[in-house]
Amino acid sequence: MNPLLKEIRHSPLLWLLVFVPALFAAQKLKPETHTLLFVLSVLAVVPLAALLSHATESVAAKTGDTVGGLLNATLGNLTELVIALTALHAGQHTLVKASIAGAIVTNTLFMLGASFLLGGLKHHVQEYNRASARLQAGLLFLATVAILIPSAVTESDSVAGSAVTETLSVSLSVLLIVVYGLGLLFSLKTHRKFFGGAEHAEAGEAPWPLGLALATLAGVTVLVALVSEVFVESVQQAAVAFGMTPAFVGFIVVALVGGAAEMVSAFSGARKNRLDLSVGIALGSASQIALFVAPVLVLLSYVIGPAPMNLQFWPGAVVMMLIATMTASLMTNGGRSAWFVGVLVLTVYLIFAMTLYLLPPRLQGEGNRPLKQLTTLLPANTR
Repeated sequence: MNPLLKEIRHSPLLWLLVFVPALFAAQKLKPETHTLLFVLSVLAVVPLAALLSHATESVAAKTGDTVGGLLNATLGNLTELVIALTALHAGQHTLVKASIAGAIVTNTLFMLGASFLLGGLKHHVQEYNRASARLQAGLLFLATVAILIPSAVTESDSVAGSAVTETLSVSLSVLLIVVYGLGLLFSLKTHRKFFGGAEHAEAGEAPWPLGLALATLAGVTVLVALVSEVFVESVQQAAVAFGMTPAFVGFIVVALVGGAAEMVSAFSGARKNRLDLSVGIALGSASQIALFVAPVLVLLSYVIGPAPMNLQFWPGAVVMMLIATMTASLMTNGGRSAWFVGVLVLTVYLIFAMTLYLLPPRLQGEGNRPLKQLTTLLPANTR
């Protein structure tokens, strides 16, 4: 416990942990002050993300960057899974799908691009394991194709589309989960030697003991899940006060805050010339959401939801996920990076963000045929 307390005492960023109990107190005493809860939840997530980053780096120092990146992606996605399960239980399928698509695009473009940029500003050229990046990008592309098919079936035959989409979604969900498991077996067991991290890490502080790091990971993940739940409950009302559209909130804001813990770890790894860890977190998290989290939510919707959820996403979301996947595949094909590569990836993300921010909320409804091309960027019933 001493290393943890020492880290908190000497890091001004971790002093923001006082906002965690302040958030829970405000939620209990003034649950109607949504803007205040929104601001407090953002301030509370930042130090928790920093703690999660330090603990993950300590685990990665013992297990290697490949396993460390997978562990961080898993724990980070556990937070998003808890939030999605809450929305799924309430039957808010649109919110669930928006969070899934937004997380995939944000992790693939923003997290990866910012890692390249921050690492490249400190180090002239950085290298990482090209085989690992290509595997994750390939898995992500596969999942995007699987998400594209139910939407294509419904568009081609709207009468029989509903029944076919539900059956197809369940079948594809099982298939994607199996493929994800085989991918883990391939990269961590049968061909593990091809996916080791490049040894370019800088010497830094001594890592925490493994037991303390794992305990911190577990405890902080629970706190992040609780804080994120408050954030999701307050963000829609706070968005109105800040002039943000629902589409921008679901696709950009929720995804950025929900992935804050993973982002801190990825950015820190890139600055320390451990780009394998950063790429593993960014692409590993995105592929895990697409291949595991989304299919699990579809299957669980038959158990905990008021109605089954399918894998049919609105066309605009599928297009953005497909472009994000192709961008990541193209930019990671060489196994080397510099700061301008990060700029290129971030520019694609900013194009999406600007479009969603400027698109008027009135275009988010159904039934206006002349506006069909614009409305396909957004979920039909987001309000």
